[in-house]
Amino acid sequence: MNVLQSNQKFYIMKKLIFAASMILMTGIAFGQDLQKGNVIGLHVLTVTLKPGVTMNQYIDFYVNKYMPEMEKNMPDIKGYIVKGVRGENENKFGMVFSFKSVEVRDKYFPTPDKMTDLANAGFQKLQPLYDELDKLGTYSTVYTDWVIQ
Repeated sequence: MNVLQSNQKFYIMKKLIFAASMILMTGIAFGQDLQKGNVIGLHVLTVTLKPGVTMNQYIDFYVNKYMPEMEKNMPDIKGYIVKGVRGENENKFGMVFSFKSVEVRDKYFPTPDKMTDLANAGFQKLQPLYDELDKLGTYSTVYTDWVIQ
């Protein structure tokens, strides 16, 4: 095994450990609500703040404004902001989304690159919040959807 293969295996193992820890945190956050067949979307955020904006302001906006409105407009989706407190993603933020099933997730997001009319309508109602969020900063995300076994 060469060094490149060894590094790739180490990188994959780190990602698997992170994913397992996110699922564990999600289980704690949802308590008894996690059931076989639920879908959990785990998103790791890379945030670029605008000048003069703190990460606390950005996260506060998400927790207290964006997520409640999203859940109001798309009641089949439950969302949480999480902060890494140990490990590879310490001091990083993520989003956790929960759906009752693959079918419910697909009602909004049938493929990774497509939203349904229902999702588009929900997100259109959130446009004023996106505009407000854009004044604080921007983010990119990588994600994986997990089905509870």
